[in-house]
Amino acid sequence: MPTFSELKRTHTCGELRNDDNGKIIRLNGWVASQRNLGGVFFIDLRDRYGKTQIVIDPEQIDESMLAEASRVRHEFVVAIKGEVIGRPDGMVNKSMPTGAIEIKVTEFYILSESKTPPFEISDDTKANEALRLEYRYLDLRRTPMQRNIRMRHEAALHIRNYLSSVDFYEIETPLLIRSTPEGARDYVVPSRVQNGKFYALPQSPQLYKQILMVAGFDKYFQIARCLRDEDLRSDRQPEHTQVDMEMSYVTPDDVFAVVEGMMKDLFKKMLDYDLETPFPRITYEECMNRWGIDKPDMRFGMELIDLSDIVKDCDFKVFADNVKKGGVVKGIMLKGGGSYSRKQIDNLTNLAKENGAGGLAYILKAEAGDKSPILKFIGEEVKDKLMAFAKAEAGDALFIISDAKLKTESILGQLRLHLGKSRDLIDKSSWKFLWVTEFPLFDYNEDAKRFDAMHNIVSHPYEEDLHLIDEGFDSKLDGTDVNHPWRQARAIQYDLVINGWEIASGGQRINKKELQKKVLGILGIDDARAENMFGFLLTALEYGAPPHAGFAAGLDRLLALMTGSESIREVIPFPKTANAMSLMDGAPSEVDQEQLDELGLQLNLKDENKE
Repeated sequence: MPTFSELKRTHTCGELRNDDNGKIIRLNGWVASQRNLGGVFFIDLRDRYGKTQIVIDPEQIDESMLAEASRVRHEFVVAIKGEVIGRPDGMVNKSMPTGAIEIKVTEFYILSESKTPPFEISDDTKANEALRLEYRYLDLRRTPMQRNIRMRHEAALHIRNYLSSVDFYEIETPLLIRSTPEGARDYVVPSRVQNGKFYALPQSPQLYKQILMVAGFDKYFQIARCLRDEDLRSDRQPEHTQVDMEMSYVTPDDVFAVVEGMMKDLFKKMLDYDLETPFPRITYEECMNRWGIDKPDMRFGMELIDLSDIVKDCDFKVFADNVKKGGVVKGIMLKGGGSYSRKQIDNLTNLAKENGAGGLAYILKAEAGDKSPILKFIGEEVKDKLMAFAKAEAGDALFIISDAKLKTESILGQLRLHLGKSRDLIDKSSWKFLWVTEFPLFDYNEDAKRFDAMHNIVSHPYEEDLHLIDEGFDSKLDGTDVNHPWRQARAIQYDLVINGWEIASGGQRINKKELQKKVLGILGIDDARAENMFGFLLTALEYGAPPHAGFAAGLDRLLALMTGSESIREVIPFPKTANAMSLMDGAPSEVDQEQLDELGLQLNLKDENKE
């Protein structure tokens, strides 16, 4: 058998065309399929560039090589030498870019054998996700996965080139850092050298990129690895990648301009799609009022309708009493929903209850007359006013929730999304970008009876809301009071939403130590703990910190959208399962006692069988 260097390919499996007829070439690749037609072997050879059909004629090849070719199976790695020839008329495969040619083989070698794969390496494999993740190296050979990883590379390259073209530096930040509370749990790493002490893996480069602003690097970016020990779902992973950036001497308008330019450039180069800029900007309050969610999918209508004024004096106490105590009555109108069956109504009601509703009121404008279980309570006059205000026509349905304002809006927001998907109301050919702005600075945690940061502990309040910070210290610390000053304060915080996915988040940062300490104090972090946790940042803010603002976009989520994937796992080469396991290599795993002893650690395992 020739040496590897002698067998090395001259071309890839997706490269050859009619113009190459007559060339003597070498190909290397995996056997994607093989057919024996009367002693003549036809093999589709595959690599990441494509497929090429090779033909092995017993009369054109040495017997020993023919014997080798006769024993190949799927996923064997082979090397061939042969002549490029055009396929006969009527035999061109138009589904393959190389379908106009084939290779008449003169030499054939097996480079590596393969066991029978546990699933078919095909575009539309029926293998379940667990099996695909266990044999990820096989799954990644499939064309859809190869395309996703190629697009990931190209997106990162375009982003780097664009940001470099507008004077950003790419600067790496540490992966072994001090543990700081940023919302999710840290992954911690024990130090062997400093026994009994731990590093944390970064949830984000947030504090370091702010320090880079203090250091004078006024335009920073990084395609950063971030790690968070949090509960997972389709758009979350314990380790993910974000496009991280920060800018000095700017306002949010400057950040918006950079991000919009980057997205416009990216979508044009990747998808040949012309985005319209600037993107719409809508406040958090307006989003909740209109769509019941702070990341609305604007590819379909069905906005929330405020019915409070119509029912505030009606005889139905559930509605009227709720409005009198400050709640709202809102609804969504579904075109064509008037013919909904009892089962369909029950399914919607159960969905509403799963999201916290006590029940779901409805009015169906059916052919045989309006139907509603609340009709006997509200009366015909109020019912007619409700349907007229909702602009309901024959065959439509009005679904109604009555509760506290935010709760009502959130429940209807989930119902709206469910109906949009289940009734195929979403225009899947469109891209709807949106900036959501003016988020609350704080969110009251009912369970812990304390204030939490709505988004980020370093978000700067609006200048006109700064007085609310001080006033809150002088007020009764009752978070249930919707008029408490801290509940009124807004953050200069913004999210980028694409087709109902929160793709990115950012904000103007606090650049003065005293204000940062006040915000930490509101979050229950006293001066001593603040110095212990964030002392390096607080000290840096004392040495001339410029005004700065930044942004971080989830590259995995963005790629999932751009590739049409249902989960970010489809665009990550080696993702974890929903319970943070790596099925391919068995991580996380036990470590040797010797390693534990070296680190000074002793395990205190939980007994999973205990109640």
